[in-house]
Amino acid sequence: MKGLILLVEDNEQILRGNSRMLRRRGYETMAAMTLAEARGCMAEKTPTAIVLDIMLPDGSGLDFMRELRKTSAIPILLLTGLTTTEDIVRGLDDGGDDYLTKPYDFSVLIAHIEALLRRAAHIPDTLVKGALTLDIRANRAILGGVDMLLTQKEFAVLLLMLENEGQVLSTDYIYEKVWKQAPDNGTGSAVKNVISRIRKKLSGKFTIENDRVVDGYIITQIPV
Repeated sequence: MKGLILLVEDNEQILRGNSRMLRRRGYETMAAMTLAEARGCMAEKTPTAIVLDIMLPDGSGLDFMRELRKTSAIPILLLTGLTTTEDIVRGLDDGGDDYLTKPYDFSVLIAHIEALLRRAAHIPDTLVKGALTLDIRANRAILGGVDMLLTQKEFAVLLLMLENEGQVLSTDYIYEKVWKQAPDNGTGSAVKNVISRIRKKLSGKFTIENDRVVDGYIITQIPV
């Protein structure tokens, strides 16, 4: 089997269709029509990825996703009828790795799932830089043995900068990678606010400097 996909969907026809087609492509599937059933599936087995509807009979898929993000970085594709820009931004901000709206073509769904799995396969479990350890699966940053208590956006920005330590990253680049949106007039302030909070939490172990030539930032480790 290529992997185990948890499908959380309250439309029985969609659920059965997606499960059947994924199995034909070599995937194993678990199916849940409610959040309660999804939690039961998670307790039984850990899936390789989750395809998650948002509007479910016993609550919001976003609440379920936020629960998972406290302990897990499992890839999540939000598959929903909510189509506004605000819906998409909220879904990605709350921890979704990708977002696909209904109606959709099954080949597109497969392409999204397989892209998620390819990215996940290349993500290491931890990144260590001096006194700082990033637990990438759990979205936690430990500095000198103390949890930095980063928000999801703060963690994503810090990880991106550490992966490119010593290189200047433009504000637009950071925004595109972390917010997963095209830059706009609010890009600069959004990135600036997140970096300002990260600076305070780094306790002088790293420095994040502004590069006004390219309107970007560079992170460097301070020697002990």
